[in-house]
Amino acid sequence: MLFQIKSYLQFLWHSKNEHAVHSPFVFTLLTKCFYDKKSKPEYAVLKNYRKSLLENNNTIDVTDFGAGSKVFNSNTRVISKIAKTAGISPKRAELLFRITNYLLPESILEIGTSLGLATSALSLGNLKAKIITLEGCPETANQCQLQLQKFNINNVELVITKFGEYLQSQNLISNIFNLIYIDGNHSKKATLEYFELLLPTITNETVWIFDDIHWSPEMEEAWKIIKKHPKVTVTIDTFQWGLVFFRREQPKEHFVIRI
Repeated sequence: MLFQIKSYLQFLWHSKNEHAVHSPFVFTLLTKCFYDKKSKPEYAVLKNYRKSLLENNNTIDVTDFGAGSKVFNSNTRVISKIAKTAGISPKRAELLFRITNYLLPESILEIGTSLGLATSALSLGNLKAKIITLEGCPETANQCQLQLQKFNINNVELVITKFGEYLQSQNLISNIFNLIYIDGNHSKKATLEYFELLLPTITNETVWIFDDIHWSPEMEEAWKIIKKHPKVTVTIDTFQWGLVFFRREQPKEHFVIRI
């Protein structure tokens, strides 16, 4: 916790808003997407999806293949508490919806489904998109599948798998993903492994969103390495997320943005 407080204070010191951004691409992204304050009808669906989970007091046995939890001491967890503490926040779900709705990616990969709070935002952002979401825990995946069906979210293929194994499969390499949301194993080794394995799937328009880039010192190290990669041109650090773009026409620039 002390590390994250220190990291956030450093973020605030270095962060800017749209008025300090001179890249037309990033400026437009911020003003028309990140800072869009208009209400959207999809927000009500996201709210109800979350409300349904927060009212679910059933328990499941969670299989955790990642870096562990800073909240739970046991693998037997109440669904409502998972939704409250481990899922994407309401504000972030709305932002993820706006990013998807703004960029309209045709093909989306999500690494780390959990209960589908972020999955629903990705789906509502572009109902025509093909979405593959990966979850390692069978019981969590089952609960998510029930939620997706309950809310008629039909453009999502949920795959129960260990992330590394799926990303090393030959079927993945033939895919192109316009948007990848990575909220799985929060370790430096896994994050960099996923980064390298997914590079063959990028296009010039691809965006990757890494969750919890300031979760730990090693996640910050992974983020610094990703920023330096020669194929990465533009990055945006929002503290919670790190967005990565591969636009060849863009000069290499790194932005720290308050939202």
